Amino acid sequence: MKKGIFGLVVLASMFFMNITEAFAQYDDDMVKVYRWYSSVDRNYVTLAEGEIQEGQLLQWKYKDKTLLFYGYKTPGPNRVAVYRWTNPVTKDQVSVAGDFIPDADMMQQGYTLKSLQFYAPIRRDQNHVAVYNWYKPKAKDWVTVPEFGDTDKYIKKGWRHKTFQFYGVMRKDVAGR
Repeated sequence: MKKGIFGLVVLASMFFMNITEAFAQYDDDMVKVYRWYSSVDRNYVTLAEGEIQEGQLLQWKYKDKTLLFYGYKTPGPNRVAVYRWTNPVTKDQVSVAGDFIPDADMMQQGYTLKSLQFYAPIRRDQNHVAVYNWYKPKAKDWVTVPEFGDTDKYIKKGWRHKTFQFYGVMRKDVAGR
């Protein structure tokens, strides 16, 4: 009887160690994705944690840091690369799923400095949220909004052309979930 209980305890501890290890690997590959607002340029930027140092962003007068979702640091099955493009004339920055808009079209619209930000799921899963880009024609500005965002607020402020981009990974510290 003692051998049976001991064996069961060993088996259970191995099971929990494997689960803990899987979660640790999951967390190591995750990166927080934030939206910042520039009070100087009056536009939004979506950035992966560590992409630009927070102190630098604050010095550039960015504020209203908002955690949107999580992305992945590495490529993988059913993931798409997400790139940040910058337009030096309008000072707009937009995060776009790889090949959603051809590079030639982005450059024709004045965007340069394409840089890899993170990788995002392309399929909905239990803990995924659809992520959209909204465009404000008057300001020539893009904003990245997860589907739980306040859609009416954006429409009232002149945002249009809502386009699906990818899925973000939701965690407990995002949107109170």
